[in-house]
Amino acid sequence: MAAASRVSAIASQLDPSSLGRAALLKKNDNDVVICAAARTPFTRAKKGPFKDTTPEDLLVAVFNAVVERSGVPKDLVEEIQVGNVLPPGGGATVARMAQLAAGFPESSTILTLNRQCSSGLTTVNHIALQIAAGQIDIGIGAGVESMTMGYGAGVMPEKMSESILDFEPAADCLLPMGITSENVASKYNVSREAQDAFAAASFQKAHAAQKAGKFDWEIVPTTVKVTDPKSGEEHEVTVKADDGIRDGVTKESLSKLKPVFSKTGSTHAGNASQVSDGAAAVLLARRSVAKKLGLPILGKFGAAAVAGVPPKFMGIGPAFAIPKLLEKVGVKKEEVDLWEINEAFASQAVMSVETLGIPYEKVNPVGGAIAFGHPLGATGSRQIATALSECKRNGQKVFVTSMCIGSGMGMAAIFTSEQ
Repeated sequence: MAAASRVSAIASQLDPSSLGRAALLKKNDNDVVICAAARTPFTRAKKGPFKDTTPEDLLVAVFNAVVERSGVPKDLVEEIQVGNVLPPGGGATVARMAQLAAGFPESSTILTLNRQCSSGLTTVNHIALQIAAGQIDIGIGAGVESMTMGYGAGVMPEKMSESILDFEPAADCLLPMGITSENVASKYNVSREAQDAFAAASFQKAHAAQKAGKFDWEIVPTTVKVTDPKSGEEHEVTVKADDGIRDGVTKESLSKLKPVFSKTGSTHAGNASQVSDGAAAVLLARRSVAKKLGLPILGKFGAAAVAGVPPKFMGIGPAFAIPKLLEKVGVKKEEVDLWEINEAFASQAVMSVETLGIPYEKVNPVGGAIAFGHPLGATGSRQIATALSECKRNGQKVFVTSMCIGSGMGMAAIFTSEQ
């Protein structure tokens, strides 16, 4: 009977009447719903309070947070997927260690994956697909990154195929991300002034949001041990807020910074995402199961899409993934209430917003990665928590998250809020 119901649900998605905003907002027992979302604070790599904290400790914090917030028994969480980009061995072993240390039973399962900056969204998508297919009823999509411990040239292979490198698009996959930012700015005429204005707005929005306590709903205070670099003494601290957000940043102050990747370029430390440490997680369930267990329902997973773009212009990914997504679900851009577009670089964020014709006031209303950081594997899950929080405050119903992906891709997903 359950299988027949799932087949019926899948078939209904092929019906044109199942497309559009109204269809997206409808509720069905086979929906994949979000019961909790949480993130740690994001802190500056090598400088912030997570500099001595391992990824597995950050994962334990968000695993426990989404379980506590949803009220689901841990033995009912069948699968966890973790996005991470930098750790040795794909982080598979330490993620399993974190799962068990958090108190999930040995019978529960875990998978780690790396689709670069979209990893934390890809895990949520995978868990949603498993639920939709009837493989599981409850799962967690998460992401983590310690850029303190993993960021740098050491993550690249020591040897690469010369014959593959002779193929220019393949070789372009190795371009430094900052160079791809300069490429986007040049090709799409994104001025230094436009980039600095966007970056300054990100800082200003994030500072105002932090001051107003708008991040409190999504952040789980995280207690860690920090070693003083001078004395070597270790002490315990509870981190409650992002530490990269700065007050007083303006377009004029950013205009004084020198470009980093090209003397004639426009990308610099103030209009690029911060290198950060942090984790985030989203707990999903089949609606019928969530209702039966009395779990809170914050929103619904709608759909996701990934699009490929030239690697040397990797930052334009959202400008291609978002239209692909909206076409799949039959939703017009004007029907989306809120957009979370990752700010890997101001150049690519501005290009994406301008190309798509999205009103800036609907984009990243509490700031983004330029202001509070971009732990690579965690951002995709973080955006969902941030958007749900904003939707709850303002009564918004439909939101889209998106990001560019190193090596030339973009990903986007659409959700509804039921708060």
